[in-house]
Amino acid sequence: MPLPIKNFFIETLEVFLIALFIVLPVRYFLIQPFVVKGQSMEPTFYNSDYLIIDELSYHLRSPKRGEVIVFRAPVAKNTYYIKRIIGLPNETVEIKDGEILVFDPKIKKEVNIKEDYIASSVQTSGNVKITLKPDEYFVLGDNRRLSYDSRNWGPVTRSEVVGRVLLRLYPLNQLQAFAAPEYSM
Repeated sequence: MPLPIKNFFIETLEVFLIALFIVLPVRYFLIQPFVVKGQSMEPTFYNSDYLIIDELSYHLRSPKRGEVIVFRAPVAKNTYYIKRIIGLPNETVEIKDGEILVFDPKIKKEVNIKEDYIASSVQTSGNVKITLKPDEYFVLGDNRRLSYDSRNWGPVTRSEVVGRVLLRLYPLNQLQAFAAPEYSM
């Protein structure tokens, strides 16, 4: 083989190996793509939205109320769901008369959760009262009428959580970063 062709293959192999050592750890340990399926998170996310999930944050801190997470479905482990965290570990979550009440044992106070990310006319159906264990989260879809969530199958354990929604990349005209909304407790 002439020397320029040999150099070309060696340089190509080097670029490929460097990319492999950078891309694989990022993809498998830091972030991963997720495509929304269904209507349970409308109007925040729509079917076929392409999201980037942050898998690192929850190794450094606990999930926060209001964050949108992706997790392994409690009823079908090969399925992944996207929902919003409403109740945190050790809290009592009660849904009654269309409202969500959360009792936080740390501050010994019950609060009616106000959700600015859904229309004020939307009420949360169901009659649920549950006290979460130290590793459990109560999650709901933003589209309360069409969401299959903790009202149906109970809380999500910490070990089922894959990560939090960090970015919406597609559709491009809706590119957006996401953070947990502020709640007053």
